[in-house]
Amino acid sequence: MFFNFNINEIDVTELRRLMENETIRLIDVRSPMEVAQGIIPGADHIPLEHLPMQLDQIPQDQKVVLYCRSGARSGQACAFLTSQGLNNTFNLRGGIIAWVQGGQAVA
Repeated sequence: MFFNFNINEIDVTELRRLMENETIRLIDVRSPMEVAQGIIPGADHIPLEHLPMQLDQIPQDQKVVLYCRSGARSGQACAFLTSQGLNNTFNLRGGIIAWVQGGQAVA
């Protein structure tokens, strides 16, 4: 699955600011095995391969931040959602690796 769309990216600092100041939807697109190792608190889990079947669960009236391990799969997810007309999506640059390296907690 490859989409040629420009995607919005944010870093860990910006995600923390959004989480503190706005209502956002945070979605982890990793596999169940990866999620079992830790998830960003407040995130919902929708594996990447299930995203097309769960489009109705993606809000259009708030910012949606997607992440994976490194940012590659969540970047694909953002491109897919953009191709479906959702322009409120953001990819967490560096994924959960950047989140943990930035000193943030996982649940």
